[in-house]
Amino acid sequence: MQRILVVEDEPTIARAVADRLAAEGFAVEIAADGPSAVERARSYDPELIVLDVMLPGFDGLEVCRRVQAERPVPVLMLTARDDETDMLVGLGVGADDYITKPFSMRELAARVRAVLRRVERSAALPETMLRVGPLEIDHASRRVRRDGTEVHLTPTEFELLGCLARNRGTVLTRAVLLEQVWDWAGASGTRAVDTHVKALRRKLGSDLIRTVHGVGYSLEVRA
Repeated sequence: MQRILVVEDEPTIARAVADRLAAEGFAVEIAADGPSAVERARSYDPELIVLDVMLPGFDGLEVCRRVQAERPVPVLMLTARDDETDMLVGLGVGADDYITKPFSMRELAARVRAVLRRVERSAALPETMLRVGPLEIDHASRRVRRDGTEVHLTPTEFELLGCLARNRGTVLTRAVLLEQVWDWAGASGTRAVDTHVKALRRKLGSDLIRTVHGVGYSLEVRA
């Protein structure tokens, strides 16, 4: 059973989320504040974290930063407001997806499965090592190096880089990236794509991913 950690300080919501995910076949544990969430993520070693932004102790953004600093783990962020700033900041610190309260349990379960599928799909790729210019992308260990130095990427950042690398030199539209990386077929969440591209540029350098304005992005290595 895949393990999920639910981090939510509102007991009613936490129990409802945990019960639905347990009914979907997951093993679930709950944490109710920032410090206990970081400690539980360390000891429970979940495959995915459902993480509320507003928490006592310290908030979900800080939880995400601390957890991702130790190991890349998929994070589905819960936000109480339909606020683009919350979404962008959450994605910027390493969240893989976000959902706005109030949400349906059916949608939450679908988002959880979509995030986990992305990780499983990447692990199943036959090409274990991909080299593009100064980059080495190791799908077996899910590690990335630039010029021999390891770079820490979140699971979605890794998926996005892998998609661009496998199609290097080809401009991929945001819609294609949303479908192939996020499993959001027909979606219009272009901010999610743009924010993750910004994160990759910050970590890998600004010289590898080219923006084609009004179209999308391409991974290119200049001679």
